[in-house]
Amino acid sequence: MNLVTGATGHIGNVLVRELIARNKPVRALIMPGEDRTPLNDLPVSIIEGDVLDATSLQKALQGVEMVYHLAGMISIMPGRNDLLRTVNILGTRNILFACYQAGVRRLVYTSSIHALSCPPQGIMIDEHIPFDPEHATNDYGYSKAQASLEVKRAAEQGLDAVIVCPTGVIGPYDFRRSELGQIILDCLQYKPQFFVEGAYDFVDVRDVARGMILAGEKGKKGETYILSGEKLTVRNIIDAVRTISGRRFARLKVPFSLACFAAKFTTIYSRLTHLRPRFTPCSLETLASNADISHAKAQKELGYIPRPLFESLRDTVAWFLENRHLFGLRA
Repeated sequence: MNLVTGATGHIGNVLVRELIARNKPVRALIMPGEDRTPLNDLPVSIIEGDVLDATSLQKALQGVEMVYHLAGMISIMPGRNDLLRTVNILGTRNILFACYQAGVRRLVYTSSIHALSCPPQGIMIDEHIPFDPEHATNDYGYSKAQASLEVKRAAEQGLDAVIVCPTGVIGPYDFRRSELGQIILDCLQYKPQFFVEGAYDFVDVRDVARGMILAGEKGKKGETYILSGEKLTVRNIIDAVRTISGRRFARLKVPFSLACFAAKFTTIYSRLTHLRPRFTPCSLETLASNADISHAKAQKELGYIPRPLFESLRDTVAWFLENRHLFGLRA
């Protein structure tokens, strides 16, 4: 039995689909009262639980051989977030202990590229770069780095665990509208697009899911594998969506300095409008940072090969349009 925590998330529900396609039995751990739409009509066993509730984890892990731990919180907002730290760090610690107790054969932990130290331009980012909580750009990066170090310590103490670090995830089955998914949706709704110069590495969510399965099958105990894709600018993404969809909308390049000034008011804007801001200090720092990221280790040791991102964007646009009723999209 394969247990997927965070199974209703973007990577989580795609991982569930990929495991099912390989005829592997799946048990999905979801929070009580959580929206199950991403798992609708899938032949998956659902069990309610919470990574902060050790008792519920004991029940969820009964008869499980492989655990894919994705449950956690994501945020690009500035400032300290105690709940995020608790869920991402303590929740992972609880999963590790529960795996020890249950005698799980292997754990695959989904970390993040933002958990790694970010070297200056000109230095390739690969698995030699350490997890670095002290220099993280926000609490999300800090929490994922700390949790990753917990996983590495557990592996040193005997737990068979591997870590994967995806870059910016994009792709279909984006029920909760990721940051990139929201940009694509805005394009399809003919909303003006404001963008800045900058680029980052993006990867198809389906390739991440397959990379996780490969890590579970072929990864070496205690090792980390970067699951990256292709370096693109935000302008590249917007232009590709225009080409694929045939929809026309205004595009406006915002000077980086002006975007940085606007980002200072991120928290206030979010609180007043209940909307996710386009520019935050973290997102801007990411777009300006070193985005030369290698997946050579994953390719060599796991057989991981990501697809071209134009294909990913094409499939994402098609998925949003096919499910327009969920997002209020016009035909």
